[in-house]
Amino acid sequence: MAETPFTVPRPRSWVVDTYFMAHRAKLLDVAAFLDRVDRAPPDDGAAARTDDPRLVSLRAAIALLVDGEGDRARRILELFSDPSTDPIDRAPGKGAIGVWPDYDPDA
Repeated sequence: MAETPFTVPRPRSWVVDTYFMAHRAKLLDVAAFLDRVDRAPPDDGAAARTDDPRLVSLRAAIALLVDGEGDRARRILELFSDPSTDPIDRAPGKGAIGVWPDYDPDA
């Protein structure tokens, strides 16, 4: 008898039973990170920076998680990604920051 390929979708209860605890821990990690950011003093004595594109994008991604729509992973990856299609001659910095810095949550 041939084995059923692993591509057969698992029942919802199996998915929840198998993966819930790991994802619960990931959510706690995100919550702890945001708590540390909120408690941290500003770097230069000025008002706390709330416009850091990484934090803006992370908060927008969290909103996508709970908006009730599907394709969350795709939409979050697109939120973090560079939407441009034309190559640039030279990168503006030494490395990636993990988000598209010109993300506008109100666009």
